[in-house]
Order: sequence, then C-alpha cells, then structure tokens
Amino acid sequence: MKKRMLSVAMTLVMAAGVLAGCGNSKTGSKDELVVGGIGPVSGDAAIYGEAVKNGATLAFDEINAAGGINGMKVTFNFQDDECDNEKAVNAYNALKDKGAKVILGATTSGCTIAVAEKTAEDNMFQITPSGSAVECVANDNAFRVCFNDPNQGAASAQYIAQNGLAKKVAVIYDSSDVYSSGIFDKFVAEADAQGLEIVAKEAFTSDAKTDFSVQLQKVKESGAELVFLPIYYQEAALILAQADKAGVDNVAWFGCDGLDGLVNQLGDDAALAEGVMLLTPFAADAEDELTKKFVEAYEAKYNSTPNQFAADAYDAAYAIKAAIEKAGVNDGTISASDLCEKIKAAMVEITVDGVTGSMTWTADGEPTKDPKAMVIKDGAYKAL
Repeated sequence: MKKRMLSVAMTLVMAAGVLAGCGNSKTGSKDELVVGGIGPVSGDAAIYGEAVKNGATLAFDEINAAGGINGMKVTFNFQDDECDNEKAVNAYNALKDKGAKVILGATTSGCTIAVAEKTAEDNMFQITPSGSAVECVANDNAFRVCFNDPNQGAASAQYIAQNGLAKKVAVIYDSSDVYSSGIFDKFVAEADAQGLEIVAKEAFTSDAKTDFSVQLQKVKESGAELVFLPIYYQEAALILAQADKAGVDNVAWFGCDGLDGLVNQLGDDAALAEGVMLLTPFAADAEDELTKKFVEAYEAKYNSTPNQFAADAYDAAYAIKAAIEKAGVNDGTISASDLCEKIKAAMVEITVDGVTGSMTWTADGEPTKDPKAMVIKDGAYKAL
C-alpha cells in the first residue's frame, strides 16, 4: 500500500511539474515582466548582437526609469547565440527557464527562424529587430522591425533606377545565405521592371568568401556602372579592397543594411568605403530630435556610436511597450501564451515613432515605414 501511495504521489508531482512548465502557466512576479533577448555577442557577427543588446538595454532602462510598462518593471535577459542556430534555440530554452514572457530576437535571420519554430510551439510573442528573411515572421506570433529581404531588394532597384544612378548593374551575392539570396532574387526581378540591365550576376558561397578575383574580373569585363552588394560588411570590405587592387574603378557601389559596420571593418583602409551607398533605416548623424537624443544617450552609456542594429532593437523594445500598454496588461504573472494573444492583437493597432522611422505593423508581422538612402562620406553616413 505504501508503495502504491508513493507511486500516486510521484505521479501527481510529475504532473504538477509538467503543468508548471507549460505555456499557459502563470509564473513570475506581478510587478516584473521578463523579456528575453538573443543574438551573437561573440564570434564574427558580434558587432550585430552587441548592438542589439545595447540598443534594447538602453530602451528598457529608459522605460523602467519612466515607471515601466503599466507599472511593471522590465527585466531584460540577453543570451549569446554565437550566430549558431542550435545555440540560439538553447538560448531560447534558457530564457524560458528564467521566466521570459516575450522574446526580442534573434538578431540574424537563420537564428531567428530557428527560434521562431520554438516560440510558435509555445505561442510566445517574438519580435526580431533585424531578422530580415521572409521566414522569420512566418508564424502569427512573430513580428519584425527591419525590412524583409525582398522589400530591400525591390527598394534598392527602385532607388537606383529612379535616381538615375546607373543603367548597367552588376551583382555580387552570397548564394548560400538566405539574407543575400533573398535580396538578390527580388532585386533582379524589380531591376527588370525598372529598366535596369543586369550585366553580371556573380555568386559566392560561405565556404569560399575570401578571394573575389573571379567575380571582380567578370564585373570589370561587364561594363557595369554600379555594383550591387546584398551582402554583409565583412565580405564587402574584402571586395572593396580587392577591387581597388584589381583596378575595378569608375563604378558605384550600392548595398543594404548588411553593409552597416563597413567603415570599422576596413580600419586603416576606411577611405575605400567613400561614396558607398546603402539603404538603411537609420543614420546616427540625422538631425531630428529623436535620433539626436538616442545617439547622445547611447554614446554616453556605451562610448560608441550606435548602428542600425542598435536602433532597430531600441525601437523593438518600445514596440513591446506600446503593444502591452495598448493591450492593458499590468500583471507580470500572465502566461506567455495569454500575453502573446494580447500583444498580437495590439500590434496592428499601434504606431511607434522610432529612430528607424514611424512604423505600423500588419497582421503578418511586417512593418510599414519608409526606407532611407545613405552614402558613406568622410567615414560617416550622410542622407542622400
């Protein structure tokens, strides 16, 4: 009899443990909301994750100083994913264990997609500041602050054509990367619609991205007036340096938000970035009061100038605040799933005037805001 009673008791304890871990359980403190952040703060992509961490931390510090969100103070817990999909999922699981009810992240597209599979299963609200692949917001619990890849590709082709930057365009892209290939596909389609001639389509892959001599020779022979680079700043820095040595001159260079960080990457050769154009939602030297206030606060806290990843994360934090306030949630013990349902409904009703622009959201998780074109001049971004 004792063994049977012990067995029943053990079963009840295990059942209680399962219920405590499910998405609908109420955990935490009434006056505290735990928000989890995910991104690379080590490894090759650390410049992105560190910026996201810093931008969101600054925003939540401001929010808490102003009284929190409907009286709830925000605890922001950021986990390093090292730009690795499996580690991003591990980071998400760790955040759940620490009571996170909302996820700000991940930072890169691949990791965001990996985490999104898990947040969808748990029905936890997720907003990525910078995951731009279409699949990042495939589920109805996921939203983003940045433009998606196809939108960046189409907007780039439109800007080049409508501003008469070139008629003949070459493209160098990473066919193994969802960010790069997503932008490339839409750019090519829109370039045709805009009357641009794509004279060279030169691909590389993640296991062959240090020597671009073949691609640059093709560009040189193509007669291109402009080279479109839907890639990240690390590869772009190598391309610019090798183009300079190969005599690929008399061409303009144009990219998207992945080029943010190019000047720092070039270091002593930063002059090679002079005149490079890009579409990005943020410029630290913009003159509007909101941007100036953000930049001053960021520089004072971190002794560095914020990039667009920091700005996107800052706006993501304020989007979380606006949506929760709109939903009227004031109890941090609400389950993640119940909170997610309330935030999803509120997201399509709010407007956030952020440092990356005034934005609204559609039910499919996409932001609506205007892109901005910048040119690198004297080592800084200037509005075109």
